[in-house]
Amino acid sequence: MRKFLFLFTCCSILSVILCAQPKYEFRAVWVATVVNIDWPSKPGLNTEAQKREITDILNLHESLGMNAIILQIRPAADAFYHSELEPWSRYLTGTQGQAPQPYYDPLSFWISECHKRGMELHAWLNPYRVAQKFTDPLSTTHIAFKHPDWILKYGERLYFDPGLPQARAFVTRVVQDIVKRYDVDAIHFDDYFYPYPLKEEFPDSTSFKLYNRGFSAEQKADWRRENVDITIKMLNDSIKAIKPWVKFGISPFGVWRNKSDDPLGSDTKAGSTNYDHLYANIIKWQKEGWIDYTLPQLYWHIGHPAVDFKLLANWWKNHAYGRAMYIGQAPYKVSAKSSTPEWTEADQLPKQIQILRAIPEIQGSSFYSSKWFKGDLLNFQDSLRLNYYKSKALVPPMPWIDSKAPAPLVRIKKSGRKLKWSPACTENEMDKAWQYILYLTEAGEDFDKNSSENIYEITKEQSIKFDRINRKKKKYELRISVLDRLNNESALSAPIEIKR
Repeated sequence: MRKFLFLFTCCSILSVILCAQPKYEFRAVWVATVVNIDWPSKPGLNTEAQKREITDILNLHESLGMNAIILQIRPAADAFYHSELEPWSRYLTGTQGQAPQPYYDPLSFWISECHKRGMELHAWLNPYRVAQKFTDPLSTTHIAFKHPDWILKYGERLYFDPGLPQARAFVTRVVQDIVKRYDVDAIHFDDYFYPYPLKEEFPDSTSFKLYNRGFSAEQKADWRRENVDITIKMLNDSIKAIKPWVKFGISPFGVWRNKSDDPLGSDTKAGSTNYDHLYANIIKWQKEGWIDYTLPQLYWHIGHPAVDFKLLANWWKNHAYGRAMYIGQAPYKVSAKSSTPEWTEADQLPKQIQILRAIPEIQGSSFYSSKWFKGDLLNFQDSLRLNYYKSKALVPPMPWIDSKAPAPLVRIKKSGRKLKWSPACTENEMDKAWQYILYLTEAGEDFDKNSSENIYEITKEQSIKFDRINRKKKKYELRISVLDRLNNESALSAPIEIKR
């Protein structure tokens, strides 16, 4: 009997630990558009079908507790939005340069639908890729025809030459255009800077000769890294000059450098690294404050002999440098038929979430990619919905951008079970009310603002009507706070009694 009680107690404690819900946690999913990985399901769908797929995707991820979408809007020097700089993507209509019919702006629709659900939209761009295949027909308006000297063929693909100031300036113009015209919450780049190396040398000898900035031939790798450094700093400065609240994040390959090449590196044996092969000195950008978050892709299982998930998570935590650190996870590897035993285990991703939640420097994760959540992930969807993401969570604030709390509500009007409220008026976009948190507890209960369990709803609406749930009209206390665009939270309203 004592043994049974001990086991029951242990299980109860474990259940409480597993179900503990952080109030702030980045919960994102990548939606890839290149070669129609996630959306649209195929090129040439009409507008109604494309929109229906968008709302289906968002409804699914909202139901799973996600609070951010990382949408690929520029997979290869093309656009999933109206642009005067680059042509419409072939992955929308099947023909590069052809707008969707009937006409609509996909990025605007995605943003509107995300914000309606209280989700952030991070606009994901590839900086240097021009074409997946050099044989792909390009639109007659493509920048490659105006400036063929900017373009390099490497393997089967076409790229902008990162060594050319003109090419870097063009990429910056593209990002500036998006930030000016669209209400995106962040600009996001993945791991593709200089391409993953092939047997042939990357053909940038001409740009090195013209713009080497004093680097010697033996220092060409350092020159390439500085080219990417210049791009990243230009982009961050440009974004913040236009809209200071728009975040800038990078999702690098999961290994910066191996310890065998650098004592500061991780104790891993990765075949490729950000620093040595992609010329992306990601921890420098985080340390210098050129980016707001890093989201390394740790697409390996716990205990991997060469690139262990837990080891890498603990390595990256030491390189947050006061900025946000999230982790990329790999539901696409989960399968009962996987040849890797660890990915056939239903608790692989849940155990990864537990590891991340135990590391204070890491504030959430993103999953690659959306389409896998429609299939069999060994009940991972239920694990999120019923356990790990059961309570709502806010994207963590970024105090280095703005730490000022918005003004509290100026007026709350109650009529029975219906309430309306009004925020303070302000012209400053950083201080405007963006969403509202409604906390609901039973009357007389201790209230903890930091507990996500007390969050009844996070909404953009300025009114609510509570349903009747108890014939005896049980008493509750409602408190409301204001959130700004960066999830800084105002002081709470006084508790309001609600009978339901």
